[in-house]
Amino acid sequence: MLQEGVKADRSLDYIASFQRITGEQFVFTDAESLDKYAHDETENLHFLPGVVIKPRTAEEISAIMRICNEHHIPVTPRGAGTGLSGGALPHRGGVLLSMERMNSILEIDERNLQVTTEPGVITEVLQNAVKEKGLFYPPDPSSRGSCFIGGNIAENSGGPKAVKYGVVKDYVLNLEVVLPNGDIIWTGANVLKNSTGYNLTQLVVGSEGTLGIVTKIVLKLLPHPKYDLLMLVPFNSLEKAGEAVSAIFRAGFTPSAMELVEINALKIVSKFVDSSVVPVTDEMEAHLIIEVDGNHMDTLMSEMEAIAELLTRYDCGDVFFADDAQQKAELWKLRRRVAEAVKIDGYTIEEDTVVPRAELPALIRGVKELGRQYRFDVVCYGHAGDGNLHIRIRKPGSIYSLNNPDVIPALKALFELVKSLGGTISGEHGIGLVQKEYMDIVFSGAQMQLMKGIKKTFDPNNILNSGKIFDAE
Repeated sequence: MLQEGVKADRSLDYIASFQRITGEQFVFTDAESLDKYAHDETENLHFLPGVVIKPRTAEEISAIMRICNEHHIPVTPRGAGTGLSGGALPHRGGVLLSMERMNSILEIDERNLQVTTEPGVITEVLQNAVKEKGLFYPPDPSSRGSCFIGGNIAENSGGPKAVKYGVVKDYVLNLEVVLPNGDIIWTGANVLKNSTGYNLTQLVVGSEGTLGIVTKIVLKLLPHPKYDLLMLVPFNSLEKAGEAVSAIFRAGFTPSAMELVEINALKIVSKFVDSSVVPVTDEMEAHLIIEVDGNHMDTLMSEMEAIAELLTRYDCGDVFFADDAQQKAELWKLRRRVAEAVKIDGYTIEEDTVVPRAELPALIRGVKELGRQYRFDVVCYGHAGDGNLHIRIRKPGSIYSLNNPDVIPALKALFELVKSLGGTISGEHGIGLVQKEYMDIVFSGAQMQLMKGIKKTFDPNNILNSGKIFDAE
């Protein structure tokens, strides 16, 4: 895809200055490096930066930002590049600031159940490090084996365990942030309660790199649960599977994960990873993956049996219980690789809708109807336990949605449906580039002006990830 209005790139005039800050070996202008950082996992979008810089410290980032702010050079911060809304795409050229060298876990505080980390640490690496101490960091996006914790902060990521444990914002206590003018601040304090002034920490979480660049992160941890049980439940009806989700919670159960995968997506991913762990039959329309965890095995067994009994009222098939760690891992592998598999199969457009849990059947029914109306193929999967449905679209001749007149009417209709059900247009992937044109569906003019005012206060020259979430000019 072509650049979005990029003229002569002013970042190239300051290469020598950038090299003095980080060292020549961490400043890149060669074609191969620029191309590597021109895309993330969003559709098939591609925008070349002017220069890629890999700083190691907050002080280096501060010096870079002072130059860019003075000369109005666009800056795009980037984590691992696993995002799905275009938040890390340098669509206005300029500096691409990669956080990959800031990859140290600085302290695991076992007394206070906290960890201090740099943003370039892979999420699963951090989870494993604290698990060795008997501690637990629950947020686990599907890309946890490759995504960075800093990117999770930027998007307020969730994942399967959000239904019981919450999302990233529920674990962030304090952040070190470099502001667009180069100032370095801490947003809060390393405490569990804080009613001191505005909550800058939570303002930065989920701001998609538009307000500041996070350089240190203090996270709350939990004791790691001793046991978990997992079962797979097939349903003859996609809507019945959605109804069952709400019924489980109304009955007083809170699973640690509850994931929905419709049959077409399951067929695609099973073939993709060459797995036969899940029996796939044509009469089934969807599967729920349900996990419970805790410290008492007898209690967990009783919960699973009661949930399985409850689900018989919702036209489900035979329940499959994972017998051991290997079967559990195989089931989670299928779920975590669905997005990759269906994208390769041509479902390149993904929307990240979320509705109140009980409205999930209506959303599923509406999505299928929109597919027939606007002539696109669609598969659905996602975090059913919190109403977060990922909708993957395949439309012949349309591999991306950005500025695409063949797709925009369908997406507007989808988001109007989501709003009518009391939901919103992104649960965990963010707005970035691909959804910003639809913000007026869910926000009033007054709300948008408040957000633009906050952006202008942090970034008056509009250099930091500008054009993401909304156009601030």
